[in-house]
Amino acid sequence: MKAKLRRSRNKMIAGVCAGIAEYLDLDVTLVRVAYVLLSCLSVGFPGLLIYVILWMVMPLDEA
Repeated sequence: MKAKLRRSRNKMIAGVCAGIAEYLDLDVTLVRVAYVLLSCLSVGFPGLLIYVILWMVMPLDEA
């Protein structure tokens, strides 16, 4: 059974990118760099808005 998508305690801001990386079993740095590049290429606002929405929706990892 696959783990649930949760914010990670391994966080820089809110743990969203780290939680996505743990869920997808990827390197956290790779996910963070991809997020920054995607945000910069989309003029920043949509990436920031998605991050804030995920921050509010994703539960914090309890472990």
